[in-house]
Amino acid sequence: MYAVIKTGGKQYRVSEGDRLRVEKLPGEVGSTVELGEVLMVGGEKVSVGKPLVKGAKVTAEIVAQDRAKKIIVFKFRRRKNYRRKRGHRQPYTELKITAVHV
Repeated sequence: MYAVIKTGGKQYRVSEGDRLRVEKLPGEVGSTVELGEVLMVGGEKVSVGKPLVKGAKVTAEIVAQDRAKKIIVFKFRRRKNYRRKRGHRQPYTELKITAVHV
């Protein structure tokens, strides 16, 4: 059984046992979080929400709260002596999907 969930403005196809990185969610490592925005549940019988599937939820455990690798943002205008260098590390939450409830 799998589900399509929405969190952090993005959609993910998940099933039990999957690990995924999503935008930062509040909570401590080891705690449980319920994701209620389920757009679709699949398996033997597929149910598509309008826009959400009623009564469906996905339970996940927070494995890590961390920040991604640094990316370099470099702005440059040729011949104008304009250079700006900046780094950015996006925070994320790593989840382990424990159950898909219909």
